Amino acid sequence: MRGFEPAFGLMKEAVRTAGEARGFAVARLLTHWAEVAGGEMARKTRPVKIGYGKGGMGATLTLLVKAAEAPMVQMALPVLKERVNAVYGYAAINHIHLTQTAATGFAEGQAEFAPDPKAAKAPDPAMQAKAQTVAEGVADPGLRSALEQLAQNILTRPRSGNPG
Repeated sequence: MRGFEPAFGLMKEAVRTAGEARGFAVARLLTHWAEVAGGEMARKTRPVKIGYGKGGMGATLTLLVKAAEAPMVQMALPVLKERVNAVYGYAAINHIHLTQTAATGFAEGQAEFAPDPKAAKAPDPAMQAKAQTVAEGVADPGLRSALEQLAQNILTRPRSGNPG
């Protein structure tokens, strides 16, 4: 027994096996895609598989990309190829193939691209006042602030239309 292990240590073998089934000899390419590709490129793409040619050298990396983003990703492929090859330590990837898809609805959630962060809306003053009245009897300022935030979240959440 080695005490506590990082969570990835418990899953390392399963991730490696699943990655190798799709040609990913270096699991880091999957698990750290945002670091490898860069934040902007990682929001637009997902690695799907690596296919090796008959000679064993010169692999093709297949990326999933939203159709609207494909032209911009296509222009950035030389830089992306360099970054991916840096992970391998040699020129393992000779070609990157783009597979275009819709932003949602691909098998097993493979095309779940991170949405662009939305700008935070200014809170409604009436809702803020209601939230403050809910927490006004609490003496501890930290707890009062947390209760106000909770009340504001509850008051402003979208209603599903189902009672209860």
